[in-house]
Amino acid sequence: MLKGKTAVVTGSNSGIGLGVAKALAAEGANVVINSFTDRPEDHELAEKIASEYGVTAKYVKADMSVDAECRDLIEEAAKIGPVQILVNNAGIQHVAKVEDFPAEKWHQIIAINLSSAFFTTAAAVPGMKEAGWGRIINIASAHGLTASPYKSAYVSAKHGVVGLTKTVALELAETAITCNAICPGYVKTPLVEGQIEDQMKTHNMDRETVVREVMLERQPTKQFVKVEDIGAMAVFLCSDAAAQITGTPLSIDGGWTAL
Repeated sequence: MLKGKTAVVTGSNSGIGLGVAKALAAEGANVVINSFTDRPEDHELAEKIASEYGVTAKYVKADMSVDAECRDLIEEAAKIGPVQILVNNAGIQHVAKVEDFPAEKWHQIIAINLSSAFFTTAAAVPGMKEAGWGRIINIASAHGLTASPYKSAYVSAKHGVVGLTKTVALELAETAITCNAICPGYVKTPLVEGQIEDQMKTHNMDRETVVREVMLERQPTKQFVKVEDIGAMAVFLCSDAAAQITGTPLSIDGGWTAL
């Protein structure tokens, strides 16, 4: 379905970003994956995707907290072909009371989770307009629609991502470019797996109890969202069937935001 199109997925050498990149590659898209590291295994990951799915895949190091590097990522990806799919996934988290929240963490979270999506989008839109087709998909969060305590920067950034999504969609409404946000609840990623282990020690609970009563307390289905679910939604949003879906936050959260 996406053969010949080039997709950029930020923050994609693991977790949700990697899952989305693989889902797009499985549909024939050439993919550029990204993180802030520059290790041999990062480049090997791109080579593995290329080999497995028969597409062009490239790893590009870029620090998504730096405006210029966000733009450089799009320019580097365009060497493969016009960037027609952009998935803004890069993100970090920090938990603290608002009065104790470190200023440097606030600035870093806003930069990586929100500002990077603005700068990559601004860099990619001209090429999408020239190509006459584009899909911008922002990975927001259930926390882009609701809040939790001790996550002031993350919740603010994700609400901002939803607002940015709506604004960009309106600006591009008369083009063949859509902009939407996917809002996951808790997703089963290696990062979350590590958090489960930490919570088991902190609360002196077994794994099942931590998952149900701590991790998934606000997720009514009491099941993690799968990375594959996010990838499938991204593929759908790139399809012709989704041509009239734009400016929309789409929840995949096990009922979290229905509460």
